[in-house]
Amino acid sequence: MPFLLNTPGQASLRKGRRSLSGQAYFLTFTTHRRERVFRDWEPGAAMSRLVSEPSTWPKARLMAWVLMPDHWHGLLVLECSGELSKVVGQAKGATASSFNLMTGRTGALWSRGFHDRAIRNDECLRAVARYLVGNPLRAGLADRAGNYPFWDAAWLTDTSLL
Repeated sequence: MPFLLNTPGQASLRKGRRSLSGQAYFLTFTTHRRERVFRDWEPGAAMSRLVSEPSTWPKARLMAWVLMPDHWHGLLVLECSGELSKVVGQAKGATASSFNLMTGRTGALWSRGFHDRAIRNDECLRAVARYLVGNPLRAGLADRAGNYPFWDAAWLTDTSLL
């Protein structure tokens, strides 16, 4: 089959991407070949510790996240001088290297690229966070967010998330 110039791919994910200080972004990135690396407790717990570490996200604040068996979703706010592609690239590289060292795994962990959506000013960050941490419920992995172990949100004092 000949290569089609208008085929969506990694370049289409970058089209129109802007990095704005103070901007919140809903992010998604997948494991290499959508391998279900995090389906079991040990690897899921190990990656959860890595992604929740503030040093993983230089020039950004991670407001909420959920780790699914074959992908990760996060709600990230860029700080001044942060560039979204660089912040995400550094986080993916750091977590993959550390995870592979911890588990004895080799090779690619995350797929290339990521999907992002800037959160408009009129959208409530808490509502986006609720949607994000509800992913395991919609996937049938748990019956309540509080019963799924691989997520966190800055609003944990709000028990309505649980």
